[in-house]
Amino acid sequence: MGESSIGGALVPTATKSEQPPSSPESTASLPPQTAPFPPPPSPPPQEPPSLAEKEAAEADMDKDTLCPICMQIIKDAFLTACGHSFCYMCILTHLRNKSDCPCCSHFLTDNHIFPNFLLNKLLKKTSARQLARTTSPVKHLCQAVQQGCEVSVKELDGLLSLLVDNKRKMEQEEAETNMRTLLDFLNCLRKQKLEELNEIQTDLQYVKEDITAVEKRSIELYRANLQGWMDSASSQNKVDVKAQSGSQGFRSKDAYRGSDSAYDTNSGLAVARKRRVHAQFNDLQQYYLQKRRHWTKQFHKQEDKDPNATNRDGYNPGLEDFQSVLTTFTRYSRLRVIAELNHGDIFHSANIVLSIEFDCDDELFATAGVSRRIKVFEFSSAVNEPADVHCPVVEMSTRSKLTCLSWNKYTRNHIASSDYDGIVTVWDITTQQSLMEYEDHEKRAWSVDFSRTEPSMLVSGSDDCKVKVWCTKQEASVLNIDMKANICSVKYNPGSSVHVAVGSVDHHIHYYDLRNISQPLYVFGGHKKAVSYVKFLSNNELASASTDSTLRLWDVKENLPLRTFRGHTNEKNFVGLAVNNEYIACGSETNEVFVYHKVSSHMGIWYFCIKSMYNLVTLTLAGHL
Repeated sequence: MGESSIGGALVPTATKSEQPPSSPESTASLPPQTAPFPPPPSPPPQEPPSLAEKEAAEADMDKDTLCPICMQIIKDAFLTACGHSFCYMCILTHLRNKSDCPCCSHFLTDNHIFPNFLLNKLLKKTSARQLARTTSPVKHLCQAVQQGCEVSVKELDGLLSLLVDNKRKMEQEEAETNMRTLLDFLNCLRKQKLEELNEIQTDLQYVKEDITAVEKRSIELYRANLQGWMDSASSQNKVDVKAQSGSQGFRSKDAYRGSDSAYDTNSGLAVARKRRVHAQFNDLQQYYLQKRRHWTKQFHKQEDKDPNATNRDGYNPGLEDFQSVLTTFTRYSRLRVIAELNHGDIFHSANIVLSIEFDCDDELFATAGVSRRIKVFEFSSAVNEPADVHCPVVEMSTRSKLTCLSWNKYTRNHIASSDYDGIVTVWDITTQQSLMEYEDHEKRAWSVDFSRTEPSMLVSGSDDCKVKVWCTKQEASVLNIDMKANICSVKYNPGSSVHVAVGSVDHHIHYYDLRNISQPLYVFGGHKKAVSYVKFLSNNELASASTDSTLRLWDVKENLPLRTFRGHTNEKNFVGLAVNNEYIACGSETNEVFVYHKVSSHMGIWYFCIKSMYNLVTLTLAGHL
């Protein structure tokens, strides 16, 4: 029995060993003991917040520490009587102008603001925490050493050793990376140069083969000429053997002397042509290799043909193509005026010619423009019969100024026109009456063109941003293409009735397949201003003119730009565009006619013409003199 004291009194207590044993009766009188309740489940362990959550919380905290006036971290925090915190200078400046709280508009003066010491401490800790988070471990170490942190020599030696090892490892990794980079560069360079070498060797093989073929052809021509001379000499009358031998000797000398004279005569032409070739050597070289490579690819694609197949002259087709181009390139050097077609007063704006078109036989040509008349002239009369004022053989009046003409290449007496009112008209020059008038365009129609493969079809383009396809057998358009910009020029592909090129103000040429007009087949980009004209040199070559003072040549089959021509000036007006298989001609705002060969991007031939806007000047290509 022990004792306990409560309030100074001793109270007996019983220990566990001194508890009296329970009797059976007392045990029986106690209620039965029930099983204890199970302990409540422990709450699941909370996962530490992720880095994203921490960053989001810190961002929210940063927002809360912004001053409502300057929206920067509060500097020198002051608390207002209404419970808002601001930068001291911000709230002081505000109270000089107004007497209210910027947040709640509560009345406020300089006497109602107090320093917020707690917020200043929190901001200092936050700044220190952010600085520590953004500071590198090296800076931390430097700061610790500068602040006099006690570090033993042994610890410094271990730290230095670790730093040296890390430095050596980083230098080694950087050196290996540099070597790998250098090796990759050298491998790429070797690959590129090997490809160039293979290409040069292939091109050199082309040149060797073609030199052999040309030399062989030259020998054949020389032998043919020599045989012709010998046949001519043997057919002459012979008096006697002595006279024959004497005369033959003199004749041989005369013949050789004649050949020398002919050589001397042609030597000037040969020198001029060589000079022209060397002046444009790079362009010609590029064109030659392009043709040779193209034909080689064609041979490889056709397995049933011999890759070394040649034509009947022993030439590779690529060499034959280049020879024809080289011949036309060196044949002409200047333009010569052969006729001038006067249209009356050259200073009257009504005489401005906007379109010139030849018929399918090149015997007639028609003009149209501001005069509201279509005039048809005979080409032979204009060239061979000089006159002060040439009279047209046919003249048809229209209601509006005309913008474009297109002659039907199959029906000689049919010609189409487009005008300022957006009307497309098909005329019969025999009856001088209109056959069809199409008025679907809402604005000025700039261009119209007949199809060469389907003579009943024609296409037009307008300022209403629409391209319309017409049929002379129907009164309404059969097809309509809506575009996003004004249309300046439209042209059918000469070898197809379903392909149309469209020049637009959006600086692009849109090439459409009329069987699917939902989107253009190709879009050629490169011009920097409106595309004023498009014309086909062949089924695959398309020329375009723009007011950016350039002409461009495109391959519509391969969807490739071929060449850009510069030299003329064209920034405001439509100066015209004419083409044939080899040459591209255009006007210039300097009153000059420029002619380019499709092989060379440099100006080939030019002619100065001060009255080209009002008078028609018929030009011909002249050879070297």
